[in-house]
Amino acid sequence: MSFSSNAKAEICKTAITKRCCAVAESCGVLLYCNTFSPELIRIVTESPDFSERLPRLFRKAFNLDFDLLPEAGSRGKNAFQITDGEKIRRIFQAFGCAPGDSLALHINYGILENPCCQASFLRGAFLAGGSVTDPEKRYHLELATTHFNVSREAYSLLLELGFSPKDTVRNGSSILYFKQSDYIEDFLTFLGAPVCAMGVMEAKVEKDMKNKINRIVNCDTANMSKVVDAAQAQISAIHRLREQGRLETLPDKLKQTALLRLDNPDAKLSELAQLVQPPITKSAMNHRMRKLMELAKE
Repeated sequence: MSFSSNAKAEICKTAITKRCCAVAESCGVLLYCNTFSPELIRIVTESPDFSERLPRLFRKAFNLDFDLLPEAGSRGKNAFQITDGEKIRRIFQAFGCAPGDSLALHINYGILENPCCQASFLRGAFLAGGSVTDPEKRYHLELATTHFNVSREAYSLLLELGFSPKDTVRNGSSILYFKQSDYIEDFLTFLGAPVCAMGVMEAKVEKDMKNKINRIVNCDTANMSKVVDAAQAQISAIHRLREQGRLETLPDKLKQTALLRLDNPDAKLSELAQLVQPPITKSAMNHRMRKLMELAKE
């Protein structure tokens, strides 16, 4: 199962207890489903858990059954339909309007007065028209509906609840989406999927740890490259001094330093400093190396 399927499965475990919440959740489902019109209600889902929940939800909210149900045990996309005009009229009535009252659908805030009903509405919207990407790949959660006014009003509702979604239009659908892991964690928890929210958090921690390790490795690699490049430049300078016959004429300290570098081509300056008898500081060793480099350029 995908991460999105797991999130919907966890959300569907939320008990349907109060009728007001069932109506609010059904409202979210219908405003974000495939078709919600005075002539037809059609809900299509690939989630087996949502498919099992839908009939119970509509029975609790409207005391009615679907006219068309998917076959028992069917896989893939399941379609639920209501074509009976009287049933559709009762559903519109539960939302405070009548079929054909308006050309554009809206959210009825009258059924979202309680915080539990607000969560239920967004739960239904996500189950019908939402998705969330596997956080190990990227952070993205969205709600998609073909009703522009509904999306705009859901945007306002989310702002009131402390969320800050982005909005866009894609293939004729209005999209609200989150790309911040913190918002996705909080939103999934709000809908009733704390386990999946924890999965987002764990994925973020793992990504941050990998990025930190990569930065450390890259930094160490860069530092090692600098050490190697510097050592090669020092060795080349010492070889030039030897070819010119000047190495043997150097002061004892510089000559000792040059020979130590030739014998230890991969050593850091701090390591070379400890090989000197008596040992010297890294700064002193760096000063000697700079002197050798200057002499080689003369």
